[in-house]
Amino acid sequence: MTYRWTIVAMALAMVVSCAGQRVEPPPFDGERAYQYLTAQVDFGPRVPGTKASAECRGFLYHHFMELGAQVDSQTSSFLDPYSQIDTPLVNVIATFLGSQGIDEGIVLMAHYDSRPRTDYASNPKLKDQPIDGANDGASGVAVLMELGNLFAEKAPPCNVDLALVDGEDWGKPRDHDYYLLGSREFSRRGIRGKYRFGIVIDMIGDSLQEIYREGYSDRYYRSLNDAVWNAAAQLGITTFRDSVKYTIIDDHLSLVSAGVPAIDIIDFDYPHWHTEFDTPDKCSPTALSNVGRVLAELIYNPSLWPKK
Repeated sequence: MTYRWTIVAMALAMVVSCAGQRVEPPPFDGERAYQYLTAQVDFGPRVPGTKASAECRGFLYHHFMELGAQVDSQTSSFLDPYSQIDTPLVNVIATFLGSQGIDEGIVLMAHYDSRPRTDYASNPKLKDQPIDGANDGASGVAVLMELGNLFAEKAPPCNVDLALVDGEDWGKPRDHDYYLLGSREFSRRGIRGKYRFGIVIDMIGDSLQEIYREGYSDRYYRSLNDAVWNAAAQLGITTFRDSVKYTIIDDHLSLVSAGVPAIDIIDFDYPHWHTEFDTPDKCSPTALSNVGRVLAELIYNPSLWPKK
């Protein structure tokens, strides 16, 4: 009898040990992610309601459908206060089904629109012109596209929604009601209780990458921030700086308002922000890979997730 219980105890110990073992994610290809970044910029500025926006959106649909994801869209519109024109917005959501039957999913979010005006143009004639948005928009989307490749190769442990939202960067300075338009629409559609947590990535492609903890994220969801920065440390990725430097109004606040624990990964030390110089040559495959590897490490290893 004692021998039998010893065998049972050893078996249980092995199960617990295996459950805590690190899962190796598929390799994240930074070069391929960079190609996705440049492909978006090649469409032109992805301003809501424009041909470039629609063409880029078709590119996103095709990419995720080819990977076998469930692809959906959310269509809405808003009255632009500056032109008094109704402007369409379209979010793209790609869902990858999990392998372990975990009830709650994860949402990863980036905005695919680019700024409709050049606030800090070096040439005053460019002030009312849209920007390429290579880092501010395309970089986050590029990382999510490459993560989609990983999820198609090896299913994540839970359902993962990749939310590519529109209209994040519409408002003029200090007109906060006209930012985050797509993520607000996403968040008002009954997402409370659907996600274990959410992570927004924005402006993460800078070749001189330095990602500090964002203030709201660290104040309200420190444990999730800790999980991200611990994963970066374990991977030896030193561009994640372990201190708070900026507090940013970004799409994560829309998720938080809907009851989803969410943080923002953003590199706000970017001198080309809202200028005509936010172009692909300021970004790098390594920067994209750094963020993609950290997210993959976290997603594939539930043992790293913060407790509820």
